[in-house]
Amino acid sequence: MQKIKGTLIPIGGNEDKGIDANEMYTLEFIDEGILFHVVKEAGGPDAHIVVIPTASSIPKEVGENYLTAFTTLGCKNVEVLDIRSKKDSEKQHAIDLIKNADCVMFSGGDQSKITNKIGGSTIHKILLDRYQNEEGFVIAGTSAGAMAMANEMIAGGSATESFIKGAVKMYKGLCLIPEVIIDTHFIRRGRFGRQSEAIAKHPNLLGIGLAEDTGMIIKNGIECTVIGSGMVIVFDGSKLTHNNEKVLKEGTPMTIANLTIHVLSNGDQYNIENRKVTVLPIEAPFI
Repeated sequence: MQKIKGTLIPIGGNEDKGIDANEMYTLEFIDEGILFHVVKEAGGPDAHIVVIPTASSIPKEVGENYLTAFTTLGCKNVEVLDIRSKKDSEKQHAIDLIKNADCVMFSGGDQSKITNKIGGSTIHKILLDRYQNEEGFVIAGTSAGAMAMANEMIAGGSATESFIKGAVKMYKGLCLIPEVIIDTHFIRRGRFGRQSEAIAKHPNLLGIGLAEDTGMIIKNGIECTVIGSGMVIVFDGSKLTHNNEKVLKEGTPMTIANLTIHVLSNGDQYNIENRKVTVLPIEAPFI
């Protein structure tokens, strides 16, 4: 495994943006919220942050929401890069922004839009190169933006028909972290079954299910630390003793035995390479 120098921050969606008067979540936005961690990892309020709302069906509004959120956190150098076609990914303005950003933040929406409009482009290649080779460079993504970080990307699928072969639809992602399959809005939308099928399809990979307003800071492509107000569910299929996914017809219930599941929360750590959990000591403060 190549030593990765950059930082990935996948987020489960619906992260606190410091906008709502009635806070749904319990963390203080300014000094504990997920976007605070994004800014901190990128180098602080002076960091150059580029927001890419390509996945969204309302990119202008989503871009403005992030401008407001990052401004609230004291950031003065935030720009929105509105990419709506593959052609936009080849424009010099886009290339210059991605070359000079300290942090690139992908919004939620439809993850297939990210891979269709950015995958394989010049800016995709720059993102991969900088993430692998530059310390301090951050790529964050929420919901669709988190799911697109994988190589085997969940593109859709039914939560109500979970554990049935064919309930999950897979697509090629941006391949920033090919060792994992990421799913988001995990608890609220009941996505346990579709992540189980994804891991049954690819038992050598690790499944990461992110609750809303919850994320992971991933260093070196290996060391994950949970941030935010919810849970991260980790699926490890490396010790499966029975997995009949390959032989079943679509629409048939699946059998998976000895799937290992970890439920992690704020401050807990997970090592992708050795698949080890380190829990936050009871007396330690939340991150």
